[in-house]
Amino acid sequence: MSVYLDHNATTRVRPEAIAAMTAVMQAVGNPSSIHAAGRTARAAMEQAREQVAALIAAPASTVVFTSGGTEANAIAIESAVAAGAKRLIVSAIEHDSVQETSRVLGVEVEVLPVDADGVADLAWLSERLARWNTADGKPFVAMMLANNEIGVIQPVAEAAEIVRAAEGWLHVDAIQAAGKISVDSRALGADTLSVSAHKIGGPQGVGALTFGPRATLSRRQHGGGQERGRRGGTENLPGISGFGAAAKVAKAGLAAQQACRDAAASRMQAVGSVVMGEAAPRLPNTLCIATPGYTSDLQVMSLDLAGIMISAGSACSSGKVKASPVLSAMGQGELAACAIRVSGGWDTTVADWDRFAEAWLEAYARHSARQKETA
Repeated sequence: MSVYLDHNATTRVRPEAIAAMTAVMQAVGNPSSIHAAGRTARAAMEQAREQVAALIAAPASTVVFTSGGTEANAIAIESAVAAGAKRLIVSAIEHDSVQETSRVLGVEVEVLPVDADGVADLAWLSERLARWNTADGKPFVAMMLANNEIGVIQPVAEAAEIVRAAEGWLHVDAIQAAGKISVDSRALGADTLSVSAHKIGGPQGVGALTFGPRATLSRRQHGGGQERGRRGGTENLPGISGFGAAAKVAKAGLAAQQACRDAAASRMQAVGSVVMGEAAPRLPNTLCIATPGYTSDLQVMSLDLAGIMISAGSACSSGKVKASPVLSAMGQGELAACAIRVSGGWDTTVADWDRFAEAWLEAYARHSARQKETA
């Protein structure tokens, strides 16, 4: 029987989400229609909006549904540029959707560095904003709440105070954090914050962006007046309903995963493996661990042959296994090419973590033996 431990890439759809999606797919009605079927569809969509809003402690009126986390991030960044930002500050460990969007908009992009544990350098941010040139518009800073590869939780609330003092805009990618730890978008001080359904047990292809009173959103997708005029196009009602149902049950979080993760890590550390970001607060379900001399691709392939599915980092790089830019930004050097990411989900069991550890140790023993033979 196979073991799936790549939930940070995508997680299995929850039964509650499947039931909600099935119910709306068996009905009919466009949420924009004013007849009975349309009103029923609208009610289902607004219920889901309330459920997603509750997951991130945001007013439901500020939740805009999108095609996923990538689009939600893009709307925030493009809106900031449309509002006059001519220079963006993006943390060194942001997701590709933030990094790439920032770099194609014709504005200057600066990198907010991180330390060896992957934590953003707030002293750098404070000093940089203190000498901000007003000709560059209001400062825009992108800082994810929790990194998708190493699971390190960022000091977002503290960063928000710095950004707000400079009258700037803070965008928070909370896609990996939501459903794993408590997320309060307003307490964090986020001006915009993005989430995605398929990271919490909802379907792929649907996400959301919430915005605060200091953010001015621009319409990215033109058409009808859907999403209060902020995003044209008939809403993905089945996906949105599944998102809402998953959000409702995902609030329980994944705290129980931490003990299993740490037990597996300890067994690997005993043979020389190094946990990335170990000294920083991390998501309870995420383990990024590197083993000197044992490359990521060999580990992923060996475990796959044993029926254990993990990754070598982000799943958003066209299936390529390469040295992690996140670990490189942390100054991990050669270890960056020797790291794997193991991530549990809502249906992961203690036995899954135990089997992973056993399979990894067996694969490492074989690798070590081969290395000795060829030495």
